Amino acid sequence: MTTHDIWNTYADDIKYFILSQVKVPAIADDLLQETFIKVHTKKDMLKNDEKLKSWLFSIARFTVMDYFRAQKPINKLPNMELVEADSTPEHTEHDCLRGIIKSLPKKYRVPLFLSDVKGMKQSAIAEQLQLALPTVKSQIQRGRKLITQGFMDCCDFTLNESGFLVGEIKDKKDCKICH
Repeated sequence: MTTHDIWNTYADDIKYFILSQVKVPAIADDLLQETFIKVHTKKDMLKNDEKLKSWLFSIARFTVMDYFRAQKPINKLPNMELVEADSTPEHTEHDCLRGIIKSLPKKYRVPLFLSDVKGMKQSAIAEQLQLALPTVKSQIQRGRKLITQGFMDCCDFTLNESGFLVGEIKDKKDCKICH
C-alpha cells in the first residue's frame, strides 16, 4: 500500500483523533502532516499489513505526545489587568478530567497515568508495577472506560454512534464530580 493509499483511507480518522487531543484545527493539521511524514518514511518497517491501522494511530498518538512535551511552560507572565474579584475562571473539561482521575481506584489510576500521561510502554509499566502484562492492559482499558463513564456521570455526556463522547461541559456548580 502506498502512502497515498494510506492517506486516502485513514487521514480523516487520524485527523479526528488528533483534533480530539489538541482541540485546535490548525495544530491538528500540522500534526496530521507530521504523522504522515513519519508514516511515509517508516512504512517499509511494518511487517504485518493487518496491523496498519493500529500502527497509524500509535504514530499519531506519539506525535501528539511529542507536541505536548515540546510545549514549554510560560515562566514570565505578560502584563495583565487585574481581574475583578467576583469573576470566576472558565470551567473546562480538564477540570472534570482531574476530578474523574482523582476518583479512580488506584489500581486503574496508576497504570493509566503511566501509560497515557507519562507515555510509558505497557510492558515497562507491567515490569515497574510487578504485574502481568495482560493485567496492566486490562487495567488501562478499564481506567479509560471509567473516565468515559465519569464524563457521562459528571456532565451528562453521551456516546455517539461512532463511540465518541459528545456533550457540553456544564458550569462547575452543576457538575457532579468536580463541583
